[in-house]
Amino acid sequence: MQSDKDLSVIESVDQFDDPLDRLESVDTNDPSPDPEEMLPKLSDEDPSQRMLAARAFCELKDPRAIAPLIKLLDDICPLVRVSTAYALGRNTSSEAVTALIDLLGREWNGYVRKGIVWALGNGSDRASVQPLIHALRTDISAVRLWAASSLAQIAKLEYDHAIAAMAPLIEGLRRDSVSAVRGNCAWAIGQLCRELPSNVVYATAIDALIEALVEDEDYSVKEDAKTALLRVGDPRGMQMIEDLELEGLI
Repeated sequence: MQSDKDLSVIESVDQFDDPLDRLESVDTNDPSPDPEEMLPKLSDEDPSQRMLAARAFCELKDPRAIAPLIKLLDDICPLVRVSTAYALGRNTSSEAVTALIDLLGREWNGYVRKGIVWALGNGSDRASVQPLIHALRTDISAVRLWAASSLAQIAKLEYDHAIAAMAPLIEGLRRDSVSAVRGNCAWAIGQLCRELPSNVVYATAIDALIEALVEDEDYSVKEDAKTALLRVGDPRGMQMIEDLELEGLI
């Protein structure tokens, strides 16, 4: 398992703001960057210009940017690499997925790995399932959190992948030490259950959600499990929610 030290090393650096936060708070009234201006900057000698251009393609979709962005995954500057990972989550391709998976296996920086697992979720490529399962089981908490969400995005597309992803997600829901990761595992399990037939795997997943609803010590995880059960609409889950509400336990 990789150490959380790789996050703490740069946590205090003000310029290392997370591009994911930027993506989630984009003001639609702001003018979009000009791709014709940003494309040449992807190969600029100045790392600040490369980072600026990569961040622009977190908002822009342009197939011309994919090849130079893939090259930037090997940039010496982690600020450039993390922005590039998010940009390739917006500008997806099979070549980008292959390059992101390769980098995930050798990247020392936690912020970059977090960006990679987010991008792999957006890539919706079956090749990402096993690397994301590995990240969910072994990486630092910030990466595990996004690995759970990304697994749900990809694994729900094919039955075999949903089956493969379910066991590590249940394991994460039951055992992860971080409540936010357990909550994301609950959400992901709920997403996959909606695509599964009523079989043993489905029943085991519902059992895990009910267990979290009843036994998890964190209120937010209980709420995530409850929401997942409500969205699935499983009769056992619905009955348990009703019973607990009548007893004033949730």
